[in-house]
Amino acid sequence: GTTILEACREAKMIVPTLCYLKDINEIGACRVCVVEIEGQDHLVTSCNNVVEEGMTIYTNSPKVRRNRKHTVEMILSQHDAQCATCVRSGNCTLQTVANDLNIVDSPYKKEICIEEWDTRYPLVRDASKCVKCMRCIQVCDKIQGMHIWDVSGTGARTTVGVSENRDIKTADCALCGQCITHCPTGALRERDDTDKLYRALEDKDTIVVAQIAPAVRAAWGESLGLSREEATVEKIVDALRRIGVDYVFDTTFSADLTIMEEGNEFVKRFTSGELKDRPMFTSCCPGWVRFLKSQYPHLVRQLSSAKSPQQMFGAAMKTYFAKSIDADPNDICTVSIMPCLAKKGEQNMELFYEEYAGHDIDIVLTTRELTRMIRAAHIEPTTLQDV
Repeated sequence: GTTILEACREAKMIVPTLCYLKDINEIGACRVCVVEIEGQDHLVTSCNNVVEEGMTIYTNSPKVRRNRKHTVEMILSQHDAQCATCVRSGNCTLQTVANDLNIVDSPYKKEICIEEWDTRYPLVRDASKCVKCMRCIQVCDKIQGMHIWDVSGTGARTTVGVSENRDIKTADCALCGQCITHCPTGALRERDDTDKLYRALEDKDTIVVAQIAPAVRAAWGESLGLSREEATVEKIVDALRRIGVDYVFDTTFSADLTIMEEGNEFVKRFTSGELKDRPMFTSCCPGWVRFLKSQYPHLVRQLSSAKSPQQMFGAAMKTYFAKSIDADPNDICTVSIMPCLAKKGEQNMELFYEEYAGHDIDIVLTTRELTRMIRAAHIEPTTLQDV
């Protein structure tokens, strides 16, 4: 039952892959993982063919190398290879495979697929970079169970898009970001909001206040070459201060506020008999809330009406904190450093409050955007201090 790919990896033999995800996407769509089996005329995909007793496999024979290189060259002929301006440059599976195969030129005519997409939406899809690996479809179907993505067309005209010809804004997407995480190229990414923060930092009258979500500290140092022990949350504070942020808070502060508000709400609803049939649900994750609203709308009335820690932080900064530093709430720009783009969606949907102008939260950046800003500021990660 062991696949050829798994056997090769167990034997420390490298076989490149592009579309493969163990137990999720083993369909051999990209054909990058082909190998040669002695006695057989045709190459076979190693990700979905099992080993047999006595089988002799060649993972890098001349026939395999030629076929693999030709396959990747064909994929590149339908790929917008503007790597210098791609957010996945340096962390792109297609780029790595092409470099490893020593592809320095593309012999085929470019036929790039161009599709319109509203880049104001938190999730951005660039069809010109899609390699039709189907990873996004399988992850969304098998893990998240949302069925947002689907494939249409055949052959060279195969495309991936929102299922049932829906617009992404009206689909049930929870903005969990799993499709972005598993996309091997830059075809899926979060909306980049770093320019908004730069503009706020350049305005001398604007007071920039940032919050750091607890989960960010678990991953921010990876792309900067810092170990988990070195990548402390205090070093994020140092980086943000060097970039120009005026005040930095930990979201755990507003999480405590959320607990108190939700506890107070629960007591009132419980004592009034409103919760006699079902409990009160709550989550700090806007992706979970979006999921509940679209998949289990009958349970929406059981949701807590309290804001999430992210939104409570913004509200506190533009009311209590503004008064404490004698500042106009209109001059405060609240920035969230969050682990996922669902927080961008939450910021987009919040209501206008009459107590002050604008949103609770003005800008939401993901961990990836944070590390890109640190690199753009030419900050040497090893010089960051625990402040």
